[in-house]
Amino acid sequence: MTFLRTTAILAVLAAPAFAADPELTVFDWAGFEDETLFEDYITQHGQAPTFAFYGNDDEAFQKIATGFRADIAHPCSQMVSKYRDAGLIEPWDTSRIPAFEDIEDQYLDSEVFRDDEGVWYIPTDWGVTALAYNPDVVSAEDVASLNVLLDPRFQGRVSLPNSSDDVWALAYLATGVTDWDDVTEEQYQAAADWIRQVHQNVAAYWNDPAEQAQLMASGAVVLAWSWNDGVVYLRDDGYPVEFQRAATEGSSQFFCGFVNLKNGPGSEDKVYDFINAWLAPQSATALLDSIGYGHTTAAGMAEIADDPRVQADLSPVDAPVLVQTPNAPEQRDRQLAEFEQIKAGF
Repeated sequence: MTFLRTTAILAVLAAPAFAADPELTVFDWAGFEDETLFEDYITQHGQAPTFAFYGNDDEAFQKIATGFRADIAHPCSQMVSKYRDAGLIEPWDTSRIPAFEDIEDQYLDSEVFRDDEGVWYIPTDWGVTALAYNPDVVSAEDVASLNVLLDPRFQGRVSLPNSSDDVWALAYLATGVTDWDDVTEEQYQAAADWIRQVHQNVAAYWNDPAEQAQLMASGAVVLAWSWNDGVVYLRDDGYPVEFQRAATEGSSQFFCGFVNLKNGPGSEDKVYDFINAWLAPQSATALLDSIGYGHTTAAGMAEIADDPRVQADLSPVDAPVLVQTPNAPEQRDRQLAEFEQIKAGF
């Protein structure tokens, strides 16, 4: 067994940018520079865009807000309102995006994404957050409930994402909330208390799926609240891992996409060439192969519908699902501040 794939991804994270086409700068999560995701762009222009990377959505927003210049960025849905409120993005011209009409309605069902002023967000990819576990140590019966993360048997062997949204989605689910758009004060406090209890078992908060995969591959961690990526990396390297999406309390779903940053330094034409390449149906297969995510277009999902990996890791489950739709910015900011306090031991 080797750490070749995850080590390579960590090496990418250490680099500030991957320079290629100087006329398009994409600010993105590490791993999404895989050229198979936007093959039509490579065919058209002979090289990939220039990529710069971030580890989480809040980091990306802060960097853009303080002056980092790129042409497009790849936030998940709950961040779009922050970019809009800060005046950092401009509407897309959907007449230049032929596949826009093929994006599934569920990914555009918010006035944050489109309103009378235009379309502010092009959803491209989606995944789930659920329990990844080592079946050599943790049984299927153990992970029947999300409260396995509280089990003292696994103290120091649990990892959670260093992502406020994912951790709060987990906590709301564990305390009986499946829609975070209208949370009461009592529900908020119950979720915060639950996170504080789980914190006692946490060995590390992973910053990216490669780090989570390494923690699990080393044997130090046997349970993680995981995106699809970490499970894909572990399976590709031959390590034992199962993905429990049907715990009694449920799992979470997120989706991400691209925003068009104001005053980008590059070519606006190439911005549209890139997004059109991303929305091409063949990108769905590349997305599943490289990261384990689903595509937001109907044609893209039709390409991969019969793939066993879709059936196993992306198909509907008989359990609650908390979808990480845009929630009130004030609530999200409060959750982020509370999460930082919990990680600091307060």
